[in-house]
Amino acid sequence: MNKKFEEIKKKVGIPYFEDENFLLFNQDAIASLEKLTSRIFDLTVTSPPYNIGKEYEKIRGLKNYIAWSHQWIKAVYECTKPQGSFWLNLGYLDMNNKAKAIPIIYLLWEHIPFYLIQEVIWHYEAGVTAKKFLAPRNEKFLWYVKDARSYTFNLDNIRDPNVKYPNQKKNGKLRCNPFGKNPGDVWDFPKVTSGDKRSSKERTKHPAQFPIAIIDRILKASSNKGDFVLDPFIGSGTTAECALRNGRKVVGFEIKKSYCDIAIDRYKSAKDKLKKTI
Repeated sequence: MNKKFEEIKKKVGIPYFEDENFLLFNQDAIASLEKLTSRIFDLTVTSPPYNIGKEYEKIRGLKNYIAWSHQWIKAVYECTKPQGSFWLNLGYLDMNNKAKAIPIIYLLWEHIPFYLIQEVIWHYEAGVTAKKFLAPRNEKFLWYVKDARSYTFNLDNIRDPNVKYPNQKKNGKLRCNPFGKNPGDVWDFPKVTSGDKRSSKERTKHPAQFPIAIIDRILKASSNKGDFVLDPFIGSGTTAECALRNGRKVVGFEIKKSYCDIAIDRYKSAKDKLKKTI
């Protein structure tokens, strides 16, 4: 076990699961992260509860939810390295007499100490239908960094090879980067769907699962091999699987044991598949 993992365990306690690449804690992320006194993580990517009554969350009053959000984000900030990044996915919630679906980030704008680089739109086709409003077909990722002048961004690692004219030249030089084009800030990836006929191959029993492709792109863009990645609400374990595939170390927190077990099984399965390809 590496020194950083040992440091985390001394401060946070006994993990629910561990190996040389993954520490998983079945405990509250805020209380745990506030025990860490050093800057450990190169990247945090996560999606916290939206406060809309899902099975994995308890409904808080709006002021309480905003205060809770500020607390956990501040804890992440304090243990992020100077050149580290923070990718945050947040949805919408109902606001009595104000909005049917207000983007949660509007409510947290002044409570996030990181520097916002940009908003990335995740577009998908599958989703709920609607008759009195437009059918939702996107979610947002907010890309933050700790230092606006110095942060990890590996554009060449995430370039889109689908270029219309890859061999077009100007003054004898290729107009397009040989690795492809900048993928832009609108990402088209299918949702992880459920159901007997349309269930995604990567589907687990977790009710809110991200597609591997999205987290894979984020990890490649905002971290390097050997870096330490944090997911304080790790859920189904997508971040753990993507970190393993990309040679990163990962630390996750999850308060539901059943979700911890899903993440562990998924991680172990991915690790076994990787071993077979070597």
